[in-house]
Amino acid sequence: MRFGGMIMKPWSTPEEWALAAQSLGYTAVYFPVDYKAPINVIDSFKSAAKSANLVICEIGVWNNTLDANAEKREGAILRAIRQLELADYVGANCCVNISGTKSETSWDGPHNDNMTERTFDEIVSTTQRIIDAAKPKNTYYTLEPMPYLYPDSADSYLKLIKAIERKSFGAHIDIVNVINSPEKYYNNGTLIREWFDKLLPYIRSCHAKDIILQDELTVHLSECRPGTGNLDYDEFLRYASRLNDTIAIMLEHMTEESDYTEATKFIKGRAKSLGISL
Repeated sequence: MRFGGMIMKPWSTPEEWALAAQSLGYTAVYFPVDYKAPINVIDSFKSAAKSANLVICEIGVWNNTLDANAEKREGAILRAIRQLELADYVGANCCVNISGTKSETSWDGPHNDNMTERTFDEIVSTTQRIIDAAKPKNTYYTLEPMPYLYPDSADSYLKLIKAIERKSFGAHIDIVNVINSPEKYYNNGTLIREWFDKLLPYIRSCHAKDIILQDELTVHLSECRPGTGNLDYDEFLRYASRLNDTIAIMLEHMTEESDYTEATKFIKGRAKSLGISL
C-alpha cells in the first residue's frame, strides 16, 4: 500500500516536484498536469515520478458527463476520454471522475433525478463510451462515490461494475463521501468493512479524509482533517492494508501545508501502532 496527497510545497521543475513529494513522506502522487500539457512536459513528470519510486495514483477529470446542456456534456465526455488516455500513457493507477448529476446549478450537486434507473442507465452508457474511446491498457476508469450520486453504496458500485462490463472499469473508495446519515456516521467501521470486503479486487485508489457530525439541526456532516473527526481510521487502515503495494490512500481537500503535515503524522502514526507499513 502506498500513501500520498497534494503537494503544497513550492516547486518549479518535475525533479523538484518529486523531491517535494518524498520530503512529505509520500510514495504516491497526483499527476500535476492534464492532457493539454506538451508531451515533453508530461514525459518529464512521468520520468521524475519513476526515478523517485513514486506511484502516479490518480489523474482526475472532475466534470459533469451528464450535463443537461448537450454541448457541455460532450465537452465533459471528451475531457474524460483525453484524461483517461493520459492516465494510460503515464501508467497511473486510475483516472477518476464522478458519475455526473442532473443538477443545473452545480457540476456535482444533488438532484431528484440522480438516483433513478434512467440516470443509472445513462451512467452505464456514458462510462462505456469513455472507456471504449480511450481503450486503456495500463489503467482504469473509476467513479468516486458520492452521498447523492451513483455509486452511493458498495452494492450500487457492484451493480455498476456488472452493468458497465469493462475490464478497465475499477473502483474508487471514499468512505467519507458515503457517510450521509447519523447511523453510518456512528457505525462507519461496519461501512468500511463492507466496502473493502465487497470491492477489494476492483479498488484502484482510496481517498483519506475525516468527518464530523455537527451539533446543529437538522443533520450537518462536514469534512475535516484526518484525526479530527469520527472516521474509524484503525479499521480503515487495517482493511486498506489488504490492497497490493501499488494502490495508494491519498489525502485531499485541505488548503494548508500544515494540515497535510498533521494529517500525514496522524495516519502514519496510526499505521505504525497497528504494525502496518505505510
